[in-house]
Amino acid sequence: MNTEISFEFFPPHSAEGLAKLRSVRARLATLGPTFFSVTYGAGGSTRERTFDIIMEIAAEGLAAAPHLSCVGSTRAGIREILDSYRAHGIRRLVALRGDLPSGTADAGEFSYANELVEFIRAETGDTFHIEVAAYPEWHPQAKTPRDDLLAFKRKVDAGASAAITQFFYNADAYAHFVDEAFALGITIPIVPGIMPIGSFTKLARFADSCGAEIPRWMRKKFESFGDDSDSIRAFGLDVVTELCQRLLDLGAPGLHFYTLNQATLSSEIVRRLGLNKPV
Repeated sequence: MNTEISFEFFPPHSAEGLAKLRSVRARLATLGPTFFSVTYGAGGSTRERTFDIIMEIAAEGLAAAPHLSCVGSTRAGIREILDSYRAHGIRRLVALRGDLPSGTADAGEFSYANELVEFIRAETGDTFHIEVAAYPEWHPQAKTPRDDLLAFKRKVDAGASAAITQFFYNADAYAHFVDEAFALGITIPIVPGIMPIGSFTKLARFADSCGAEIPRWMRKKFESFGDDSDSIRAFGLDVVTELCQRLLDLGAPGLHFYTLNQATLSSEIVRRLGLNKPV
């Protein structure tokens, strides 16, 4: 089976960061990814930078998937950016609810991602392959697991083509989520989101902010390394590679790497899995 891989970037804030991202992208492009996605920032705060990076990726002949979020968005604004992406040959989107920037209360004209997906389909038909988010360990704001599953189903029913999960380190959580989704009649591909581990401090901060669980055995092992960054990276590579292999063995249709604009860890995991497809 041909396992698809993809990589996510965020728009850098500086010229130096942009130059580094170009180098990272060139390196990851040699692995033959299906697409690169680019995040949108809280409340659409990086809209122009997201657009510019997407245009760069497309100009290199690579598939690009911009993120779009509900928060702070209007129908007119989304229509405008859809028209622009369509005119430039972009055919893949990641549609999310998104997060409010701190200190603001402008939720925009869309409350939930299913409303955004429905609007995109109404405006553009089947022009775009639309990715949405899924949460194997449940969205932190969901009242119950059932509520979260039903919210996911609404996005699928609105026209989602596939889903990318929040990162996680418990393969059983993914398997259970996929089974539960299938029981609801959901058959779109659900691709695991993979977070390579280069710094345990950063990982813990990310996990706490988005509700992802770091298993106790992992947390204790990382803590035991103290400031030994080489041991942290080596253990992180082993753990994430083993997780990815287990997910593929469970039938995951692909892997989507949250790169944090770095190439080394994602490249090494792909190499260890034997998934690199030189272009």
